[in-house]
Amino acid sequence: MPVYEYHPDELARISVVRQAHGLGLDEVKAQWQAACDREKHALAGPREPRKPTEVDIASCQKLEWARIVRVMTEQQMAVYSPDEDRRVARREEQRVRRTAIEAAWDEQSGGGLPVEVLRHRIYRITARATAASAGEEALIRHVFAASGGAAVEHARAMFVRPGSIYQDGEYRITAVEQILPEPGEFP
Repeated sequence: MPVYEYHPDELARISVVRQAHGLGLDEVKAQWQAACDREKHALAGPREPRKPTEVDIASCQKLEWARIVRVMTEQQMAVYSPDEDRRVARREEQRVRRTAIEAAWDEQSGGGLPVEVLRHRIYRITARATAASAGEEALIRHVFAASGGAAVEHARAMFVRPGSIYQDGEYRITAVEQILPEPGEFP
């Protein structure tokens, strides 16, 4: 069993906390409203067959923005500071504990092999059917992977796997975008 440093939901929450840092209450409320809109848009779109999905990410981020609005209101914060948000520290402690427990379990069941803690990101893969009509929409899937290249390989396997919902046609990957955490930084 792989041990992941961060799970997709943790990446979504951390991303919101980083974006909220230094914002005033009105700015955080605007971000919460934008997250509500993203969730509605994701719910209206086609369903993704596996996790993480656009809906999962949008819902998690919407809930985190709402929580930050509540914390700022209750604590009367002029600007949001993760250092003053007890839940942020508690979640980090829980994440570290989870990682340690998973690593210990993996070490016991791994037959003496060294435990590797993997650092993954979430990538948005956009693909188009190669024989599609001009008006057909792109197929978007989210992949939890260590790198853009690994995300592409995972997506390619998903598109050609026997029994896959995509096996009716061939798909060409047109874009790979790291969406969590924000590109260029990692928690």
